[in-house]
Amino acid sequence: MPKLSIVFLNYNRLAETRKTVRHLQMLVQSRKDIEVIAVDNASSDGTAEYLQTLTDWLTAVNSACNAGIAGLNAGFRRARGEYIMVLDDDSHPYDNAALDCLIECLDTRREVGVVACRIEDAAGRPVRTWHLPEADVPGTSTAFVGCGFGIRRTLFESVGWYPERFFLYQNEVEVAIRVRQKGWEIFYEPRCRVVHRESPAGRTNRRRVFFPTRNTIWIIRRYFPFPEAAYMTGSRLCMGLIRAFQSGEFLYYAKAVKEAFTEPIERDILPRSLCRRFSVFQKQNSVLHQSGMLK
Repeated sequence: MPKLSIVFLNYNRLAETRKTVRHLQMLVQSRKDIEVIAVDNASSDGTAEYLQTLTDWLTAVNSACNAGIAGLNAGFRRARGEYIMVLDDDSHPYDNAALDCLIECLDTRREVGVVACRIEDAAGRPVRTWHLPEADVPGTSTAFVGCGFGIRRTLFESVGWYPERFFLYQNEVEVAIRVRQKGWEIFYEPRCRVVHRESPAGRTNRRRVFFPTRNTIWIIRRYFPFPEAAYMTGSRLCMGLIRAFQSGEFLYYAKAVKEAFTEPIERDILPRSLCRRFSVFQKQNSVLHQSGMLK
């Protein structure tokens, strides 16, 4: 049985998929402790057919439709490893040392459920995101970045894998909250290096307006208490409207707002102690903090 299952999602970026496959094949060709699972989200550019030619060393899973990040769940269910490493079609582990470090971290730190990897660009520079600590040193992290992290398979299964209705964006936050609810830690390990080539293909303004607005409000409605929830919701609506003005995507903003409030949400309010663990998320959804009026 493999120790680690690497699962990555593909959709209409054949050139990037080829690059990721080349990197992974070089890393795992001499290893017996790692399996690779590639999920295709009903691509129309030949990606699915290409992955099927590689089944001598990886498992190819084809989705009947584009299910967004939920497409990964089919790959997670096929995983046999004790741990799962999640990648995008435009990201790859830097080297075998990064993979060994991820396995070692989960083997030796029994309180850690998720390892947040160091995300860097092709030049080796860290990609800054609020999900990860500002200091590039090992330590507790609020969340993780979806293009490179490791998680215990049984823990991932227990929180329901990725939330299927989200489609894109904020799925990492939902999983991070559920992991914390179960008493596990999220640990940032900069030696676990993942290169994110960040292909612009498919990253439309439309989806940057719609999904962050809708999905963030879903998270706020479910987990955060009043009055913080009211303030964060108002802030997210303002920030989404600004982005809609900048991109001209008013119809998709209106649709996002409608779905954000009409979708039935099962409330699961976090205790104050756990809310404090997500203070960075709250600042990310605060117009005063994002405008620089508060720090």
